[in-house]
Amino acid sequence: MPPSTFALRTISSSLSPCRTDSLGIAGGGTTGTDIPLPPVDLYLADGSPNNRQVASYSALQGDIVNIANLYENEQFDFEATKKFDAETGYRTVSFLTIPLKNTNQHVIGILQLLNALDPETGEVTAFSEEMIPYIRPLASQAAVAIEKQQLFDNQRELLDSFIRLIGTAVDAKSKYTGGHCQRVPELAKMLTRAACEQSEGVFSDFNLDEDGWYELHLGAWLHDCGKVTTPEYVVDKATKLETITDRIHEVRTRFKVVKRDETIRYLEAIIAGGDDPKKLKQRLQDRHEELDAEFVFLAERNIGSEKMPDEWVARVREIAGIEWYRTIDDRLGISKTELVRKQRSPVQSLPARDTLLSDRPDHLIEQDVAVPAAAADNPHGFKVEVPQYKYNQGEIYNLSIQYGTLNEEERFKISDHVMQTIVMLEELNFPIGLQKVPLYAGSHHERMDGGGYPKGIPGEEMPIPSKIIAIADIYEALTAADRPYKQAKTQKEAIAILAEMVDQGHIDGDLFRLFVSAEVYAEYASEYLQEFQIDEVDTAQYL
Repeated sequence: MPPSTFALRTISSSLSPCRTDSLGIAGGGTTGTDIPLPPVDLYLADGSPNNRQVASYSALQGDIVNIANLYENEQFDFEATKKFDAETGYRTVSFLTIPLKNTNQHVIGILQLLNALDPETGEVTAFSEEMIPYIRPLASQAAVAIEKQQLFDNQRELLDSFIRLIGTAVDAKSKYTGGHCQRVPELAKMLTRAACEQSEGVFSDFNLDEDGWYELHLGAWLHDCGKVTTPEYVVDKATKLETITDRIHEVRTRFKVVKRDETIRYLEAIIAGGDDPKKLKQRLQDRHEELDAEFVFLAERNIGSEKMPDEWVARVREIAGIEWYRTIDDRLGISKTELVRKQRSPVQSLPARDTLLSDRPDHLIEQDVAVPAAAADNPHGFKVEVPQYKYNQGEIYNLSIQYGTLNEEERFKISDHVMQTIVMLEELNFPIGLQKVPLYAGSHHERMDGGGYPKGIPGEEMPIPSKIIAIADIYEALTAADRPYKQAKTQKEAIAILAEMVDQGHIDGDLFRLFVSAEVYAEYASEYLQEFQIDEVDTAQYL
């Protein structure tokens, strides 16, 4: 089925040149000049085929049309051609239109030749039937070239669509990432353009060809593709005890059991007629209030909003020792995987004495097959310290986290997304011209002082696009207004943080100064920041 609109310059204007030597006109193709001819509709408004114009007729019928003199032809509408002649002084006479067919015999373009010349007199004449067999190979070559280019364009568009799919999926996976994978490429391109435009200074020799720009595009879009392997409950971990659910609710239930047991002891003492009932009741009330206070302490520590001093850690361990009685087998109704972990410990006879909090062997989840990628002899050149366990769900261990809500294993799992990005992309057979995509995508957490991860690449060994993506990644995260867990920074605040990161050896100072001096931040703000974020930046202090 041919397209609904067909241009005289073929389906793709970038592929179809138009040339008239006698007028000095050349357009389309590699000329960089648009062709000033309107498109030709293959179908009319009522849906009927447009057989009044020679290009659409030839495309629809798949036939060659040979016209000796268009001014004498009544079958087709040549008003546009006649108008062109009147405006330019040109005289179009003979007209040969050949449909360009691909290997499936679908029309993908039109080759039109005007004004055949008599080789002896040089006068304009009609295209003879004897000439057509010589012109057909030219049309075939043109069709092959167009088909190959369309195939290339379609493959690139498919790749782009797939990349956007991955980036969008990563953003959609967590409410904390928002449109990160979509905005980082745009900011990276803005800063790259600014670097390419420099005629003096550090970036005067920096430029990107078409493949270079596409490498940057792919690398920026794919920089977080490894996050598809990161569990949501780790990325979104909002409290210290949260896994797939927040286990503070389990702890609360245990406190309720302890309070119930205290109540039972009180009632048993009343029945036994021992101590003074008033003293027993007061003792029970005091104990309940004490337990309530202990739970409030643990619940507040679970939020992770404050640093944990040593005395708080000691209090967590003290509270953890409170005992309660479990009367039901804790190995019933659990998954086979969890049961295997439970079997690391001997079975307790019921009723079993458990503690309010514990760090049990079944809380330790072994590393899986993905870890050798970060082993000392890994083939990717990673230089990271791998925790002994993949996850540690110990309750005391997690409630004792010093800062925030993530433990060592979870922090590694989140940073592991960069390694997974590299592993995934190095599995792809990128063609020549695009082979730096894994490097660009996988080095946005490297530092200029070599203290970054996962390879510890120092700044002098990092290509400029890698450094650009690193800055774009940080600035987007700082200013993102769709993160539910934090307030978006203003551009002034975000730039101040970038300046500190330059001083700390984290990001490239030259690119940061270009980011400020070329006002890339302002260009980005006009499209992606909210009004309250666009404040005045004193650029002089950074330059």
